[in-house]
Amino acid sequence: MPSWELWRQDDNGNRVQIRAFADRIEALANALALESGVVHKQTYWVHGSPEPVCRTNRDLYRRLVREGEEMNAAGHSLERFLRGWWQVARLLSGQVRLDLDTVAAMVTAAGIVEPAPLRASWRSASFRHTHEPTTYAHWEAIVLSQIADLADFADQGPLDKYAYFGIAAPRPAGCERAMSTTWYNFDPKTYLECGMAGALGGWSEDDGIRQPLPGPDAELVDEREPGDQPIDFLGWDDLADLARCGQLYE
Repeated sequence: MPSWELWRQDDNGNRVQIRAFADRIEALANALALESGVVHKQTYWVHGSPEPVCRTNRDLYRRLVREGEEMNAAGHSLERFLRGWWQVARLLSGQVRLDLDTVAAMVTAAGIVEPAPLRASWRSASFRHTHEPTTYAHWEAIVLSQIADLADFADQGPLDKYAYFGIAAPRPAGCERAMSTTWYNFDPKTYLECGMAGALGGWSEDDGIRQPLPGPDAELVDEREPGDQPIDFLGWDDLADLARCGQLYE
């Protein structure tokens, strides 16, 4: 059985193998999770076959839906996941393109890492779209806006069962954020499933999760059809679309 080894180099240059994994994405995710909490100059890497696990949008769709299900089962809130996603993504902010295994590992790591604490400044900051769509900063503005919105929702108490039909975020007056106030999805699985289906496709009627319906969804221009399409890399604009659709796609 193939194996991927997770290694660490400490401050003194000593190298040690931490553990081995039977799944490449799980190994990459654990490396990201560990590195996101590093204070000193320790580095982590994965040794093993470079052959990707995810080659198509459907591969990534299945993987992210599975991770969302596991986060839901563990009782993780969407706000917690987004704080973890932001924390892990900072490690990759200098990269322009991300392969699908790295994207899957980033989402997986967000579910196992101790997420960054909620910062009071996020709730009052201006997150208007002032960055190029292809940059990490553009994606970050969306995710931090969503974290702030969810904190505002939490201040008003538990959501009722009708929230998934669409509800407006109760933002403070004059607050400027990167997204509209409309929300449809409030847990990691629905956010990731709708984010993938709306931004990149990859879903199938056989999944039993969604069925194609006539007409456009809220605020979306291009509705993705079901299917399996090869993808080599994603940019931050693609991840921004995933986050946007995670909030707005039904």
